[in-house]
Amino acid sequence: MNSPHRSSRTAAATAARQERTAAAIERVHDAVARMLREKTPITAAGVARRAGVSRTFLYENPDARTAVSTTRTAAATDRAATDPLHEAEIEDSWRERALNAEAMLKTAHEEIVKQRKHIGDLMGQIRDMETECVEDSILRITTENTTLKQQVRQLTDDNQKLDDRLKAARSNVRFQDRRIAELEVQLLDSSDRS
Repeated sequence: MNSPHRSSRTAAATAARQERTAAAIERVHDAVARMLREKTPITAAGVARRAGVSRTFLYENPDARTAVSTTRTAAATDRAATDPLHEAEIEDSWRERALNAEAMLKTAHEEIVKQRKHIGDLMGQIRDMETECVEDSILRITTENTTLKQQVRQLTDDNQKLDDRLKAARSNVRFQDRRIAELEVQLLDSSDRS
């Protein structure tokens, strides 16, 4: 009794497994076709991720492995056929960029030379102005210094004269004080005598 039931269950499980495998292989074919259309590199990891299967499934299942390898070969052949044209376009693009860069570099060098010449002219003008200012300043400062020295001599002489006059005035005051004291003494003597 158990044997026919068991064999039917086994047959059902095998059929379900074959359906899952067929669905997985169909997803692998769809994923590989999408990757080929998108020109995405075809790798086992990429196909497995897009198809929702494991890498082990891709390596162990002959249909899945064949789908991935034939698509890789077709993509490589397709790339090899289009590469020379694509490389020529890229090379032309880079050549144009290089020519543009050379032209811009030449323009930049010319501008730098102009700017350096202009800076040199301006620096020369600044030096000339500094030289003129320095010579004028030296002459002005020398004149002012001579004038100030004369004023200092004059003030020193005036100070000496005023100092001499002050000493003379003090001497006169002392003399006058002594004279007054002498006169007061004489007055006192004459008033005592009288």
